Amino acid sequence: MDYEAYFSKSIAALKDEGRYRVFADLERQVDNFPTALHRSGPNQAREVTVWCSNDYLGMGQHKAVRAAMHEAIERFGTGAGGTRNIAGTTHEHVLLEEALATLHGKEAALVFTSGYVANETTLSTLGRLLPGCVILSDALNHNSMIEGVRHSRAEKIILKHNDLADAEAKLAALPKDRAKILAFESVYSMDGDIAPIEGYCELAEKYGALTYLDEVHAVGMYGGQGGGVAQRDGVQHRIDIIQGTLGKAFGMVGGYIAGSKATIDFIRSSAPGFIFTTALPPVIAAGARASIEHLMASNKERAAQQDRVAQVKRRLAELEIPVIANPSHIVPVLVGDAAICKQVTDKLLSDFNIYVQPINYPTVPRGTERIRITPGPLHTDEMIDHLVASLDAVWEAFGLPRSREAIVTVAA
Repeated sequence: MDYEAYFSKSIAALKDEGRYRVFADLERQVDNFPTALHRSGPNQAREVTVWCSNDYLGMGQHKAVRAAMHEAIERFGTGAGGTRNIAGTTHEHVLLEEALATLHGKEAALVFTSGYVANETTLSTLGRLLPGCVILSDALNHNSMIEGVRHSRAEKIILKHNDLADAEAKLAALPKDRAKILAFESVYSMDGDIAPIEGYCELAEKYGALTYLDEVHAVGMYGGQGGGVAQRDGVQHRIDIIQGTLGKAFGMVGGYIAGSKATIDFIRSSAPGFIFTTALPPVIAAGARASIEHLMASNKERAAQQDRVAQVKRRLAELEIPVIANPSHIVPVLVGDAAICKQVTDKLLSDFNIYVQPINYPTVPRGTERIRITPGPLHTDEMIDHLVASLDAVWEAFGLPRSREAIVTVAA
């Protein structure tokens, strides 16, 4: 086989479809987020405004987080030295897991190297080891959850998205005493809609299922202490396993699960993706804990972020820019064509110094290509004015259709 020819032909096909991913060379600047330097060549750099970061609250720049990391690196050095089973668990990991358990009102927590690994490893371990397990998974669950279910080799049942009636019908068809996992997300990051968590809890309790909730796009963002949508809705105590990330609103890197002591110990003792992986550096654990503790005590960042989101949604609706209506902090702007979506984002970057990425298949279905805007507390009124005017100009330049969507109030 001519491997090089196969690889080259595959890449060419992606480019022809407009789905080839180009990485922008960005240099974040301390105390200047969401502004960054875009490097487009040797000695070529200009300031751009980032409108698609998952550092939702700007905590990756926060002074308290930076200070905690500076102190930790001087105390502990850099790496963790290996897996926690062999190299030992640093005290910073212990403290971080205690903070995460407290955040979610659970007995224990376990940290992984990423949110992806946390999902894939936990679901694959549970599905593989629970006798006769069946996993009921929402149709729009993240790839990490899909891969976890697939690797578990357990029976899987795909649920219609956010459809409680469909979920009940499929749960009711299973034996009451059979091991079942009901797996879903709180905030779905591409459309921005939110799961009926309380309804899922009621179904799980009625039919004897374990609830597994991915709060990746909600931790730090919702609830009185930033515990997520389940905390906001007063139902986190009814969720068996909460999965989250340190890499979005907390501004760091890593993932975790939180649950009962027995559940967490079972995963800790059985999951290859935890057992055989080098631990996060203690400096990362220290920074993450500082970010969590700050957001548990402060609502300022959440309130400011929700204000920015509401402003952007309202302003775009006034111009009939087609925003997919939702109750979350995600602002999906529908384009509907992969090639044009790429051209739109290229023009925003080249002509208006706005950085936002195209979202194409397979992340979203063909025909629903979009740009995904994530306003944050550090975006100023002037930045919003510039974004709205720039999108208006680009929509006009490409002759893109306009449609007015209902604006849904964003509830923190």
